Formats: sequence, structure tokens, C-alpha cells
Amino acid sequence: MKIFQSELIQNTWTTLLPMANPAQWVLALGNRDAIASPDVFVSLRQAFPHAQIVGCSTSGEIQRAQLYDDSLCITAVEFEHSSVRCCSANIRGFENEKQLVASLVSQLSMEGLRHIFVLSDGQLINGSELVNGFMDYLPPHVLVTGGLAGDGIHFKETKVWHNQNTESGLVVVTAFYGDHLKIGHGHLGGWKTFGPERVITKSTANVLYEIDGRPALELYKEYLGDFSSQLPASALFFPIAITQPGSNEPIVRTILSIDEAKQTMLFAGDMPIGATCQLMRSNYENLVDGASGAVTNALTSCKDIQPELAILISCVGRRLVLAQRTEEELEVVADDIQQCPMTGFYSYGEISPLVELGRCGLHNQTMTITLLSELL
Repeated sequence: MKIFQSELIQNTWTTLLPMANPAQWVLALGNRDAIASPDVFVSLRQAFPHAQIVGCSTSGEIQRAQLYDDSLCITAVEFEHSSVRCCSANIRGFENEKQLVASLVSQLSMEGLRHIFVLSDGQLINGSELVNGFMDYLPPHVLVTGGLAGDGIHFKETKVWHNQNTESGLVVVTAFYGDHLKIGHGHLGGWKTFGPERVITKSTANVLYEIDGRPALELYKEYLGDFSSQLPASALFFPIAITQPGSNEPIVRTILSIDEAKQTMLFAGDMPIGATCQLMRSNYENLVDGASGAVTNALTSCKDIQPELAILISCVGRRLVLAQRTEEELEVVADDIQQCPMTGFYSYGEISPLVELGRCGLHNQTMTITLLSELL
């Protein structure tokens, strides 16, 4: 596996793009304007004529152990013994996320399929339904990682990129094939629960209406106090942990928007009726410890094989809490994976296998890590 990386900053590449590089896959992460630029696409197509180019808008780009804003960070991968296939579809062409996933999976061969990496719109897609679709249509041994595109802290519009197409509502899948390919994965949050456990009593998919029979937004504002005037942005500091009946593994959910008239909250993933929920908060030390735990889990799943590429997807809420110390969670990961190239972004949702289920799940407010290597 050979890796090329560069960053487009103020219309200048930090490392000059190659000519006719044989890379098969280019991961491009940046702001909406950069990924939608026809000139940028032409430059990348000339540099990597045989590559599938995928990417999305972000709430901050990760390259090596550095954090970037308003840039375009690219990572081109030339596989020596493996192959990739990419396909994409827009939610606007389907009744729901399950139909969208069925269309995507139908375009893939299952023979030799090792892993799926997905990038999705972060505003128009219900992340839980997207993940559930992959669980329904993929073989049990094929795991999924990836994330939902970001839009800073604006929560207005996200975009996903697949070759010539850059659209809101888009989902792009990268399927990795080959017996030589080894994939590692890990996730961890670092948030702590506080306050009483309550029960979700009314919801529809990812829209939360009532908790313990009370309007959800009303109750949430009581806990936030002065922070309630800054909603929905302030909700990133106070996510909600939900635990479904029969499970011991909580999943973190964060708010995308609120409806004052209906006193409801829209989340990045489902808020199922009957699940218990509890508010969460965190600090710098806990979040950095969470990043360290995520990379430990990922390396453990690799069974001591040295990774050749690390893709980090961390939640925008973590970045807000860490503030000026955000790069410290990246440095913790870099220290553990040593010289392995790193890329990634801050997102509106993260996809990584759940420990209990062994299948993919939607997370919020976590650091997720996907490690790739090729065995010779």
C-alpha cells in the first residue's frame, strides 16, 4: 500500500500533486466550496486518472496529527494486492434510507468483499436507518465504518463527493476487496452521564417528542439552564446516552435541530420508545482518554499488524469541548500508531461496530478509527 497526502490551502497544494499516479482511491475532505470546485476535480483527475474520488464536507479536517479548517485534505491510496469499488445514491431518489442502501448494495459484488467505508450527508439522512440498512443487506462478516458529513457548527447543509457529483443528500460507499487486506476498527467517547435516568415515551424515528411523558425540549432546557438560549449548538456540550431494553451498551446521540413550536428535538439517529436516556457531559481529560481507548481498540482488532493508513472520524461536539486543545486527541492517536499516515474529519455522526453486536452502529460524540493495511 502506497500513500500520497497533500492539503489545498488558499488555492495552493502543500505538496505538489503527481502526474498520472496509479492510486485507485482518493479520500478528499474539506469545506463545501473546496469539494464542489470543478477546478479541484480536474486537478485531482489529472493527478489520479484511475482513482475513485470520494469525500465530504466537514467540521474540521484531520491530516497527520494536525487540524485544518477551510482546506481540502486528500489521501490517495495505491493498493498493491487489493481493489476498491465505489457507488453512490441520493436519498432524494428513494422513499427511505433502507431503499437507498438496498440500491447501493445491489451494485456491489459480495465475492471477496472485506469491508465497507461509507460517507453520508449529515443533515438529510437518518444515520440509524442508514446503518440498519447495511446490517440488513450485508453478510454478517462484512463490517462497516465511516461517518456523516459536517458543516462546521452551522447545521445548515452538508455535501458528499463522488467523482463528478457533489451533492447534499448523497451517500457514497467504498467497498474494499482482497484477501491481503486487513481492517482494524475502534471507538470510544469519554463522556460521563449525570442526572437521573429517564425513559423515552414518545418518538418517531429520530424525532424525540416526550421523555417521561413530558415535552422533550422543555425537560432538556431545564437541565441546560443558561445554555438553553444557545440551542441547538450548545447541545453538542450535553449529548444524551440511550440504552435500549435488553442492552448494556449505551449509544450517544446528539441534537441536529430543535422545533420550539412542537417542543421536539431532531437527532442524528433514532431515539426508540422504551429506551432509557441520560444526559452527558465531559472535559478535556476524559475526551483525550477516549481517543486513546479508541486507538487501543482498533490496534487490538488488527492483532498486532502494523497499520498503513488510519482514518479518524471524531464528533464536532468533542472539538467544541476540547477547543484549543483539539489536536491533543490527534497526537494521542499518532503516538500509538507511530509513523502510520493519518487522515479524517470532525463529523455529525460516526459509524463503527458495536461491541455487543459485532455489527455496525451509529455513534455521536465518539472518536472512531479505521485502520487499513495490506499483508504481503
